[in-house]
Amino acid sequence: MMSDPQTPLNSDFDWHSTATDVLAGINLNGKLAIVTGGHSGLGLETTRALAHAGAQVLVLARTLETARQALADLPNVELDQLDLADLSSVRDCAERFVASGRKADLVICNAAVMANPETRVSNGWESQFGTNHLGHYALVNLLWPAIASGARVVSLSSLGHHYSPMRWDDVQFESGYDKWLAYGQSKTAIALFAKQLDTLGQAKGVRAFSVHPGKIYTPLQRHMDMTEMTALGWLNDQGEVIDPTFKTAPQGAATTVWAATSPLLEGKGGLYCEDCDVAVRDDSPEPTETGVRSYAIDPEQAARLWQLSAELTGINAFAQ
Repeated sequence: MMSDPQTPLNSDFDWHSTATDVLAGINLNGKLAIVTGGHSGLGLETTRALAHAGAQVLVLARTLETARQALADLPNVELDQLDLADLSSVRDCAERFVASGRKADLVICNAAVMANPETRVSNGWESQFGTNHLGHYALVNLLWPAIASGARVVSLSSLGHHYSPMRWDDVQFESGYDKWLAYGQSKTAIALFAKQLDTLGQAKGVRAFSVHPGKIYTPLQRHMDMTEMTALGWLNDQGEVIDPTFKTAPQGAATTVWAATSPLLEGKGGLYCEDCDVAVRDDSPEPTETGVRSYAIDPEQAARLWQLSAELTGINAFAQ
């Protein structure tokens, strides 16, 4: 009987580790990393850690002036414009990078929206599915000629995937919108994307991972009001984090950079990671805050989502 690939590797890091801890002793000189949304929240911490480890980091941001201000004190960082909710912007961004003749060694699919009011983007897609999943699906496929052999692609899923599997009968929420189910589906889609990308990319030596960074208070919560977050027990009335399960931003970025660089993951891929290790499978009856649901790493659903994504975007780097 084959062992479950979702088995922890007993890394030297844990819930408390920071991105700087994870990269201690790792030299990324000569490596080029692409980070979507790498100027804010977890993305900024990811960019900071990679840049200080020697990587050249290309941050893709929707608003360049905001990003420029946030990144002003960092070495080895450059910027380009990307709006994941706009397929034409994704195409333009990818085309500029491919035309540059450079190769990306790391691609971090970090940018996201969460729990926003019902919105339609690009071709009428539900915005969380369209931005968090389809935008990154299109970007990685369009960048494929410029992704180096042996590269790693890391996509930020989250514990939110526990809230909803793929809603195959109503992916776009045409029969009624629920912001948390939509968020959950988008995070399941991200994990399935990483699973199928790893399957397809192995011929080129490219491996893909999805990660749960942890619960962190960042600008990702911008669509939630204070009343909602205090009711959830995240914040007090002064807007201060009181939930002891919340990580700091440097801790939240740790699993991303661990998945992107850890020697323990050589020869592995298609895994969902958390707390700087491979996460265990968790199919308990009620949603939990740890582990990965089997539906989020199911190879058949991963292949089905890839096909749907190709049909919706008209993009597929692996089309026969």
